[in-house]
Amino acid sequence: MSTSDSNSYVFEPGSAGADVSQQIRDISEVPAIEVITTAAVHLMSAAAVKLGLAEEDNAAELKDLDEARKLITALAGLVTAAAPEIGSQHAGPLRDGLRSLQLAFREESLIPDAPGKGPGEKFTGAVN
Repeated sequence: MSTSDSNSYVFEPGSAGADVSQQIRDISEVPAIEVITTAAVHLMSAAAVKLGLAEEDNAAELKDLDEARKLITALAGLVTAAAPEIGSQHAGPLRDGLRSLQLAFREESLIPDAPGKGPGEKFTGAVN
């Protein structure tokens, strides 16, 4: 396949291209606040699972603090950056959930991080 072939996209009814076109139309109707809060909730849920907080019988087996740290830090960055845009009505609960995850991480860690060095604390400040 030549470079020009790989860069041309034809949207035909019934093709994968038509599905993408429909998805683009669908997402265009979703308010930014909803996209942001949905992404934050997904990060929160994934972090909770990686902290071993899932309600499953095998929750301890799912624990991965390195992965949880990454997810919490990403969540902190998103919440901090988005707060002025989404307003306190939406940002407040997200901050509360983030703080709960940060505290849970601190409790689960065998070697505690120094104050201000925990996951996401470079965005939120030290969590006690």
